[in-house]
Amino acid sequence: MKSAPEKPVIPTGNSTPLDWWNRWWRRLPPSRQDRFATLAPLLSVLLFLSAIAVAITYLRYEELEREQEAVTRDVEYAQQRLRLRLLERQEQLMRLAREVDNKEISAEEFEFQAETLISQFPELQAISWVDARRTVAASYTSPSAPVSLMRLKGATMTAAETDGSFELARDLRQPIYSRPLGEDSRQSTLMLQVPLTEQGRFAGTVMGEYSIDGLMRFGMPPEIMARYAVALMDDRGRVLAGSLQSPSTVLRLLPWSAQPLEHEVPVSPVGNGLLLKAQGYRTSQDIVGSGFFWVIGALSALTVWMLLGTWRHTRRRVQAQQALVSETNFRRAMENSMLTGMRALDMQGRITYVNPAFCSMTGWTEGELVGRTAPFPYWPDEDHDQLSARLEDELRGRSTPGGFEVRVQRRDGSIFDARMYVSPLIDPKGHQTGWMTSMTDITEPKRIREELSASYERFTTVLESLDSAVSVAPLGSDEMLFANKMYRLWFGTRGLGHRHLVDLAGNQPTPSPDNGDAVDAFAGMPTETLTDAGAENAEVFVEELDRWLEVRTRYLTWVDGRLAQMVIASDITPRRNAEAQAALQNERAQTASRLITMGEMASSVAHELNQPLTAISNYCNGMISRLNEQRISNEDLLNALDKTARQAQRAGQIIQRIKAFVKRSEPNPMPSDVPTMVSNAIELADIELRRQQVRLSPYVAARLPTLMVDPILIEQVLINLLKNAGEAITQAGRPPGERYVELRVGPRRLENQEVVEFSVRDSGNGVPDEMIERIYEAFYSTKSEGMGIGLKLCRSIVESHHGRMQVQNIYNGEEVVGCCFSFWIPVQSRLTPPLETTEPTTASLPDTERAR
Repeated sequence: MKSAPEKPVIPTGNSTPLDWWNRWWRRLPPSRQDRFATLAPLLSVLLFLSAIAVAITYLRYEELEREQEAVTRDVEYAQQRLRLRLLERQEQLMRLAREVDNKEISAEEFEFQAETLISQFPELQAISWVDARRTVAASYTSPSAPVSLMRLKGATMTAAETDGSFELARDLRQPIYSRPLGEDSRQSTLMLQVPLTEQGRFAGTVMGEYSIDGLMRFGMPPEIMARYAVALMDDRGRVLAGSLQSPSTVLRLLPWSAQPLEHEVPVSPVGNGLLLKAQGYRTSQDIVGSGFFWVIGALSALTVWMLLGTWRHTRRRVQAQQALVSETNFRRAMENSMLTGMRALDMQGRITYVNPAFCSMTGWTEGELVGRTAPFPYWPDEDHDQLSARLEDELRGRSTPGGFEVRVQRRDGSIFDARMYVSPLIDPKGHQTGWMTSMTDITEPKRIREELSASYERFTTVLESLDSAVSVAPLGSDEMLFANKMYRLWFGTRGLGHRHLVDLAGNQPTPSPDNGDAVDAFAGMPTETLTDAGAENAEVFVEELDRWLEVRTRYLTWVDGRLAQMVIASDITPRRNAEAQAALQNERAQTASRLITMGEMASSVAHELNQPLTAISNYCNGMISRLNEQRISNEDLLNALDKTARQAQRAGQIIQRIKAFVKRSEPNPMPSDVPTMVSNAIELADIELRRQQVRLSPYVAARLPTLMVDPILIEQVLINLLKNAGEAITQAGRPPGERYVELRVGPRRLENQEVVEFSVRDSGNGVPDEMIERIYEAFYSTKSEGMGIGLKLCRSIVESHHGRMQVQNIYNGEEVVGCCFSFWIPVQSRLTPPLETTEPTTASLPDTERAR
């Protein structure tokens, strides 16, 4: 076990630091003392090795810094020697150029002086006189120079040969050095262009070509060459002359041994195109210093190894000493941390051991319980006889393996329920020395169990009293997991009713019955997704019960982990009957509205029919009189009969249109042509509008899509809106020039769907703002003689086709100059044509059910 951290002892005024350290050391446990005794020498050896390493490293870095300073100084000296040699050659070439400028020498004399310079200074390979047109006027090349440096008199040099130095000398009018030239790095050359002038104009250059290898051999001081590996390089890092050491050739005896000392500088006056680099030769590998370091390191490592071995041996000894203590402490801690009370009895029934949990349960201390015999103080007075019999059975080995329940009395007199388990206590030799009893407080679990039982009883009572049938069954099985009273009343106790309801709802996959090993259709799918999904609803008709049921299903995980399906079926027959009656009343109201509309238009229709009937009478009377007088030909007779027939057809069409409009029929969605519906509505409404002296202006867009609607109902909406518009204009008393109604039909995109919009605009007084929210209410009308069902039916018809209807006033400034009623029908309708069926329930469905 870990010892608690010791608090630091503050030395008093009379104690010395040594006394404080002694007290602190004596308070440490032996294991901690052994650890510190081993770590102190180990730390000392490590600190000694670190000090040696730091000292050697510091001295080595000091030596390297001095060597680096010497390399830098020597390289700068070598660069100055090269610079002076180049400047001397440059001055001689400039003197030669001045003689050419002053025309003091001819081409032959130029070649003679060039030969003299080249023979005196071996690094010069060729000297040429080039005019302003790059033509070689005179040239001399060293016999040892490469063939590429041979300049023939009269030859023209290209820009690539001079690498741009000729142009710079011409532009700057000063000596210009080129970059190192040549593909072969060991035969590269350096070109110097000294400009020539004639009366202030550029007349060419005196071109001197140096061998970079010659500069290295004849311009580098011998003492520098003896101490360093020296090389001339270009700006791309190529070695043009000399040589450098490879880093891999350096022997590194120490991990921090430095690379060869080196320094590089650009060669003046050439510039960065030519670099001088030198590396110091490693004449000594510092074997003495390295050997001293490694000897000390080896001795220190050996010492550390021996200290670690001693520490390991000490740790094993301490671990062996602590094994028994740890085991005892572990078992004691395990007993003390248990929530189960432990009691040991000897063979005579005397208590020999109790753990803290047992004392905590009963309220008696260990000293008060150990050594006691029956009756024990935690026995209730009224249970002494029963508990004594139990104790006798325990001592005789007749206790039940599953334990038994007893009542236990605490020291404060309170009673709690407990369950006891008894097992024999065997010593290491295999002899029984007593009995071990474990006691668990089951008061709270027993209370929870009783509450769960009561809760289940209440839950079952609620489900049994529901008016809905509730059932739960596994997927793909006829086994019933639960069924309430209403389900048993309707379908019995078997699972056929559950499966029948699921099949009618249409949301249960059925496994194939051909294969006995087949699993359900949801095999392999995550059940969490199914159980988290919401309930699904469906309304079905059960012929066996002659009832309409609303079936709600959802998936759930049963108590045994199986995926099951719960079905709740509610009787909605009264609601369906009420909806059917409401749909019938709505249909009758639509028919009554059409009859009222035609009744209001009766005088206009009669006037419209009077014209063809009068024409027919006139044609018949005229033909009779002319036939009596024998003054009519066959051709005139045929013309008159044809006109009579056309007038009769017109009257028949008007009567047929009125008959079709007022005919009472069931809603019949069908693919309908929009222009045809608009034309039929205008044909009936225009009669009333002409009587009211109102001009109708229809605008129908071309290529409108076909709508899935009931054409008679849509025509009824249009006729009602057109008739209301004419009445509004008449009520407003507009002059003839302002009595007009505009009907517009066209495609639009509203609410993320394609629709066809119908709008009727009039020039009346509009709808008062306080009445706009109420004009769609039943039996509310703005006209004194109105019934208040026209706009209500129009809105119901439009919404039954999944459309919307709206109204808004038209303003000219703040003055209301008209009103616009509009509605739209979606192109992609959810309505379907009615199927041919003999079932009477389809006709009685309300509009919302037919829309499904």
